[in-house]
Formats: sequence, C-alpha cells, structure tokens
Amino acid sequence: MPESSHGASHLNVADIGETFVRCQQCSQEPRIAVAETLSKTIRTVLSENSKRAWELLLNLPYKILHTSTNIENSLTSKIKSNCTNETIHTNDQYSLINSFQHDKKYRHRAPFKLVESRIADGDLSGAARLLFSEDKIASNNAETLATLKDKHPPSATDLHLPEEPNILNSFICASKEDVLKAINSFRPGSAGGLDGLTPQHLKDLTSGGNGHAGEILLQDLTALINLMLSGRVHNDILDVLYGANLCALKKKDGGIRPIAVGTTYRRLAAKICCTKHKEVLKNYLQPVQLGFGTQGGCEAAVHALRTFLDRNSREILLKVDVRNTFNSIDRGALLTQIKENIPNSFGFLWQCYSTPTKLMYKNNLIDSAVGCQQGDPLGPAIFSLAIHPIITRLNSKFNMWYLDDGTLGGDADTVMRDLKYIISEFESIGLHLNLSKCELYIPPTSLNKDEIIQKFNLIAPNITTIDDTSLRLLGSPVKDKSIPSFINDKIQNFNSCSDRLLQINSHMAFWIIKFCLFVPKFTHFLRCCQFWKHPIILQTLDDIVKNTLINVLNIDLQERIWTQATLPVRFGGLGVRKISSVALPAFLSSVHSTKKFFQEILHADLEPSLSTEARNAWLVVCPGSSLPIVPSIQRSWDGPICELSRKKLLETSISSADRARLLATTVWESGLWLQALPSPSIGTLMDAATFRSAICLRLGANCCEPHNCRCGRAVDRLGHHGLSCGRSAGRIPRHAGLNDIIRRALVSADVPAVLEPNGLIRNDGKRPDGMTLIPWSLGRPLVWDVTCVDTLAPSHLQESKVGAGRTATSAENLKRLEYQNGMKLYLV
Repeated sequence: MPESSHGASHLNVADIGETFVRCQQCSQEPRIAVAETLSKTIRTVLSENSKRAWELLLNLPYKILHTSTNIENSLTSKIKSNCTNETIHTNDQYSLINSFQHDKKYRHRAPFKLVESRIADGDLSGAARLLFSEDKIASNNAETLATLKDKHPPSATDLHLPEEPNILNSFICASKEDVLKAINSFRPGSAGGLDGLTPQHLKDLTSGGNGHAGEILLQDLTALINLMLSGRVHNDILDVLYGANLCALKKKDGGIRPIAVGTTYRRLAAKICCTKHKEVLKNYLQPVQLGFGTQGGCEAAVHALRTFLDRNSREILLKVDVRNTFNSIDRGALLTQIKENIPNSFGFLWQCYSTPTKLMYKNNLIDSAVGCQQGDPLGPAIFSLAIHPIITRLNSKFNMWYLDDGTLGGDADTVMRDLKYIISEFESIGLHLNLSKCELYIPPTSLNKDEIIQKFNLIAPNITTIDDTSLRLLGSPVKDKSIPSFINDKIQNFNSCSDRLLQINSHMAFWIIKFCLFVPKFTHFLRCCQFWKHPIILQTLDDIVKNTLINVLNIDLQERIWTQATLPVRFGGLGVRKISSVALPAFLSSVHSTKKFFQEILHADLEPSLSTEARNAWLVVCPGSSLPIVPSIQRSWDGPICELSRKKLLETSISSADRARLLATTVWESGLWLQALPSPSIGTLMDAATFRSAICLRLGANCCEPHNCRCGRAVDRLGHHGLSCGRSAGRIPRHAGLNDIIRRALVSADVPAVLEPNGLIRNDGKRPDGMTLIPWSLGRPLVWDVTCVDTLAPSHLQESKVGAGRTATSAENLKRLEYQNGMKLYLV
C-alpha cells in the first residue's frame, strides 16, 4: 500500500483482496485452529505493539480464511493447512499470491439465490435489502472516483486540533462481557473492512462450542480492544487500522452515496464506547437532538411537531438540510467537543481522526482527512457533540435536530435570525447548508405569506416552500392532508416489492412478508401518524397485503380465512397483520410511550394531539373493554382487538371440525413451525407444496380438489382425510422423523440414546420408540414413545371441539397405561 504522509503501513491489502475469495463464515471443524492462530497473533501485537505485528494481524484473515476456485481439498482441510503455514508469521503476502492463481471468472450466484442464502443464514434484513432496494452500485469509472474524492476533501490548512492526549489519561476499559456483547450486536451479514475479518468470523470463533480456545481468544481480543481504547496503537498502522473499504451507491437523483466499512476491530471498540457513553450523551443532547441513544425519539418528534402546529396556527416551520455533512465537518471541532464531553474516549478517537486514514475504492486509495467516517458506530454521537453548542443557542420555540436534519418552528423573524446564525456558525466548523433543499412551511392561516417567502429568499435563494399536503418530518406525514400523497408513494413501492417475492421460495417469501414487509416496514409511520383516521386508505393497503399473500401462498383467502390469517400466531393466525388492525394500537402505544420525551421537546405539560380521539376510537372498536394498565405497550391495545376477532371466528364456526381446528391453532406449540427459520442447512425449509398444505390445514382453506383416496374414502377440498388415513404415505416417515429428532437432541446434549431398544417390552408386547443409555433421573433411564393423533379425525371431534389439546391428552393417557406394569425401572 502506498505510504501515507505519517509513515504509513506497506500492507498490500488491495492486491490481496483482489486475489482471494474469503470465507464469510468459519465452519465448525477448523474454528479451534483459527481461534488459536488469531489469539497467538493478537498476543504478538500486545507484546510488541509494532508496525510489523499489526501488519501480521491485519493480513491474517487473508492468509487463513481464503479459498480458491480451483481448490482440490475440502475447505476445512484448507483452512487448517493455512493455520499451520509458516507464511502467516511473515509479512511476505506475495508468497501466498503466487501460490494461488486468481480466477476472475469465479461464478456469481444469481441475485435471487443470494437472497435465499441470506435468509437461510438468518440475515432477513439483508435479504430484504437485496430484494427490494432500488440502490445500484455506481459504475467503476473516472467520474465516480472523482465524485468520491470531491466528497472526501483534503484537510484545511488552518486546522486547529486540541492538544493531543496525555498517555497517562484515563480511558474506557472493556471487559470480556462488553466485547462479547459488542460482537453479538452486529447484524447478520455485516461486512469486514480492509483486513477482511467480518463480525461473523468473531461470532463463530468466540462461540461457546470452541471451549478453551474460544475463551482465550475472547480474553486476548479484549486486551487488544483495550489497547485501542487507550489510544496507544502504533502510529504507523493507524491509516489502515482506522481506514475503510469504500462502496459507491448511485442515488435516484444521479448523485453518489459513499458507504464506508471500517475494520471490525475499530467498530468493536466504537460500539463499546457507544454503550459506555450512551446515558451521559443522551442526557446532554436531549431534548434538542434525537440522533443518538434516543429510543422513540423520532416518534416523539412527530407527535410534538403536530401538537406544536395545532396549538400555534400562525407559526412557520423551517427544515434545514446540510450538504455532505459527515464528510465535511471540521475534525478540530469534533475532537474539541470529544475532549470536553467524553474525555476517556479522547485517546482512541484522537488516533481515529487526528490524521488522515485510507479509504479503498476498488484499487484506488482516497484520503479521509475531514469529517466522521461513514459507518463509524460513534459517528452519530460525535457529530451531534460537534454541532450541539451551536444549535442550543437558537431561539425558535420548536428546535429539534436528528443529526444533520434540523427543524425550527416559531414566528418568522425569530426563525429567520436562527437561520442566519446557523449559516454563519456552521461554516466555522466546515458545514454548509444546501439552501435550495431547505424547506419552508407557512400555515394557510398566515396573513403575510408572500412577504415571509420573499424575506427567506434573500437569505436562502430558491428555498423550497411546502404546504399541508407535503409536510413531513423524518419521513413521516404530519398533517391529515399529507397522508394521501405519502400513501401513493408507498403503494407503488409495495406493488413492486410484491412482484419480486414470486422469484424466491414461497416459505422464504412468507418470512420476508412477515418480518420485513408491509406492517414491519410500516410500523414507524403507523406509530407516528393518524392512519387510523383513513379507513379507505388502510383498506387499499390491506388489499395489497392480501393479494401478495394469495400470489405467494397460492391459496384463495376468502374473508373468513383472511381474518384468521392476519391474527398473531398466538391467536391462531399466521402473524401477517392487516395494516388497518395495527394502525390504532400502534398510534396509541406510541403517544403513551413517548409522552415524557414529547413534553420535554415542547417544554410544556401537554397532551399529544389526537390522543384523546384515538382512545375513544379504540373504545368503540373494543366495547366493554377497559383501557390498558400499561398503555405504552402496543400488545396491550392490540390484544383485545385480536381476541374479539378470534371469538367471532369461534362463534361462527361452520362445523365441529372447523371449531376444533380453530381451538387447536391457539395452542402455543401449534404455531412454533411458523417461527422456525426456513433454512435448508438445518432442515426447516419447506418446498412450495408442503408449505402450502401446512398453511391450508392451519387456516381451513381449500387444499385440493375433491377425489377418492386409494383407501376408498372420499377426500373433500379441505384435505383432512390424509392426516388419519391408514394408507397415508406420510405417517411412518413422520413418526420416524420425530423419534430421530428426539434421539439426536439427546445425543447433542451428551446423553447417548438408541431407538427401539431390544429387551424392553410394553404391556401390549411392543417395544418403546427409544431409550437413553445412561440414567436420566433418580438413577433410571428415560424411555419415550411417540404418538401422532389427528385432532380433526371424525372419531376425535367430540373431544377436540370442546377444548384444545383434549385429543392429545387422551392419547397420552392411553399410552401411559401401556407402560403401567413392567416399566418401573424406567422413567416414561
């Protein structure tokens, strides 16, 4: 790597990264070897803290966690071999490069296969982003490179940094528990930085299954993080250790959005700082700033702004937009505020930001010399610190900031003076307003609208003026009139998303719908906005959800079936909620959970607008119900509504089988399969036909066309006959599968077990299904027997229509009678 201006490292990370395809996860078998190798290298860094030792550590992932397209041996054996290779203890990375021929034609998986792979790995949010995102990777050309360089300007010649930290200053000291918690806080699929080490690698290597090696690695890793937090890392490695990979995304307006991914070590240390400083910074920044450590802050801001405008019908509103914020703010201002407010992190952040670091875009190096690094977990906190002395001097009645998005409200003259002050003072710390993107809202009741616009244009030429139909705060519509235009945008987005779901496995598509689309994606807006007042709009959204489910599941969701499907799993549904059902409970829980913070923003003991109206609307929906004891919890408002729907379904059951099915679906265990991650590697992924059948049986939907079974009995559209037919092909495999799961679960817990043990006979002359080979309790082995009973079989309906689980309980009692005699030496 080319030298930097302060004696930089000579790591050829660019060359190595282009040569090898790294494993995204560390498989089970080689983990101990990798953990031991990484521990040994970290201990070298701790003992030497030299440039050479750090280079060894940052090169290590490329040397041991790489693979090749023409690999002959297994991946496990290759990684183990890498761990014993002597070259990992040298800086001669070119010996590795020469030993593997890089094949640039290695296969790329199709996009939809990549989405399914993310889901199987548990990275649902990452899969949803891949599936639905409109962002595109910018072309790798000179224009993109020039834009990225413009967004990362050189340091000012008159940069005024505070006095550098004293080596004796106190610093944050992380514990093993802190480090482990920080490692596990990374989202699944998080990328690695310049060194190629990903958070998933550390999750794998420090997991409990690695025993002593994992414990030692965690201990050494904690010592390494504390070295970084102390601010005593060798200066010659700082540009790489605190540098980042750079990705360029193309915006819808044609611009470029840079995304930086720092090294996992740096992000670990920053996450620990965030945790340690959260309470202090939250108390210092609130209620003016909501961008760091403020749970529910965005919701409180929207409620506060709506209430402010309702109570001050002639006040104007100004929304401030700052240009290239994070890459422009003066590092002198950052470090000064860090030193004053969080001095025990000053040493660490001094090394991160006092000198330029390297950003790597493809094979190009760009200096990061100004601003916060994009992707730094501490970035929002330190940016908020830097602007706080300025924005707290503003005089507007309403003064709220979410990082670089500021909202000011009050009389026109005061807001105008504040705008002038912001322009002047922000320039002193390197920030510049994007004046044409600032927004001015003047209420319809204002008597001098044209005069106000003219005055603001003198300060901010071509400032955008908005009205009730386009007023939004942090993406959420504020006024009733702004909801229709907002919804139209969402409808187009939902329709395009629905079409893409048909390209992946239906079981996986269902999980995306349930956890990442529609209600999950819309929850923030439902909690902030009065959508419950717009039933026609909500019905339109519900129809999109319904049609999407029909297409994905290939099931005709008639009204009764649709009602059950949209209940939570605990009420017998699928957990894919109607947006109309959630809108009112979400809004009510939000206004109650954020009330204290809402009042702090407005500096007044007020009730949020529409809260009383919303409570009255809920009482109409749930007649006879009392208001929740804990109104801040959404489930407290949602539960009574769901219970009313469930009771109505039971009361209108069309047959004994229908009632028995509805009762059975509310039992906790009956819905667990809906919570199992669809992953082929752990055997929980269903094919489309199996998944459709399971959904049909739960909802009472038509499963097949009427026909005659090979046993001679008639099969109706519901398809229940197959569950109890003596000639059903699935009965024996199902029974065997359950027994195998029990046996493997016991073996995995170091309890040896066998199936159908010889020498044990029940009262009926048959053998039990399985037995542990060592005592389970009281010195006696455990014996088990599996019975699968059909709740909907005609012979069982008299019991199952009365109460859930009656049929299974009766079968269990009969089975125990078979073991009543002759099995006293065993636990059954």
